[in-house]
Amino acid sequence: MKYVISGGGTGGHISPALAIIEWLRQNDTLSELIYVGSKNSLESKIVPKENIKFLTVSTGYINRKILSFSNIKTLFSNIKGLIEAIIIMKKEKPDIAIGTGGFVSGPVLLAAKICGVKTAIHEQNAFPGITNKLLSNYVDLVMISFQEASKYFPKAKKIILTGNPVRQDLFIKKRDESRKELRISNDVFFVYSFGGSGGQGSLNDAIIELIKQIIDDKKIMLLHVTGKRHYEKFLNHIKSAFITKLPDHISIVDYMENAPMILNACDLVIGSGGAITIAEITALGLPSILVPKAYTAENHQEKNARNIESHGAAFVYLESEINGEKLYECIKSLIDNPGLYHQMSQRSSSLAHQDASEKIGLMISCLLKENRNE
Repeated sequence: MKYVISGGGTGGHISPALAIIEWLRQNDTLSELIYVGSKNSLESKIVPKENIKFLTVSTGYINRKILSFSNIKTLFSNIKGLIEAIIIMKKEKPDIAIGTGGFVSGPVLLAAKICGVKTAIHEQNAFPGITNKLLSNYVDLVMISFQEASKYFPKAKKIILTGNPVRQDLFIKKRDESRKELRISNDVFFVYSFGGSGGQGSLNDAIIELIKQIIDDKKIMLLHVTGKRHYEKFLNHIKSAFITKLPDHISIVDYMENAPMILNACDLVIGSGGAITIAEITALGLPSILVPKAYTAENHQEKNARNIESHGAAFVYLESEINGEKLYECIKSLIDNPGLYHQMSQRSSSLAHQDASEKIGLMISCLLKENRNE
């Protein structure tokens, strides 16, 4: 079988695409995989490293102000991208095209539909992105990660709740093994904080305040990822806060290469409301403090975070609310109340879709069977 996968712009669209590809490689060993993204994009840097055939089409970002010059440019870019995508479909003749969101998946999935190729999209968020909302009217299958997202696809032919797929390297090492390698004793409460792949200014500010609270408490370990563009500013703020040298139980890095091991080793995650972050947190049954980014499209991160909060698996604070004192209060409440910690952990685990990749793979197989029977 030949599969076209498309999704890009952010890690939130690329990660599920790579998780789907991982499943297809394991379960359809004769498969041919083609990833279609855009030039000079995040996916153009990440995907080729995975030994996947990578092709590009033109695309553009839609401005929320419909009557804008940038949208006129975007219209022409997307028309060009649609023509390029049709050429790819005619040449490659895939059996199915799968989109995981981001503007680039729009022309790719539309071209597949025009060319008579089976089509499916996967939506990661509780509130769908504009591309998937538009595509849902035409594709053969819409797969969602939050049940509440279904109401935003009123004209979809078929909607299936699959959850967000996560890559299997998240499950390679267990908690005890990870903590042993990291030399973390069992009586230490390990907090892992990060604001998504690009970092988060409001969370960084709150973490500086939190460091002041825990700097002398060696029973609370903190590993914070600032994001590359925030790193130097963060260190300067630390120095200006009269913290000349961080103790061993507090670590600050600009990027985390070995996130799966850290996630397995930690007791609590502090992060934004990204859909893939939430999928990984719940897959491991971790309690969390979520600080959704305010500037995301249609405020989808807050909707993701509120969904987890409503099930008792997370504390949620808006960027305008968060500070170090609130972070410390949440951490202390979990340390001092093991019952609360256990309850939040159980509820987090209950929200996981650990079979998401398999469900998506089976739905893709069903579509392909329909194609053969037509």
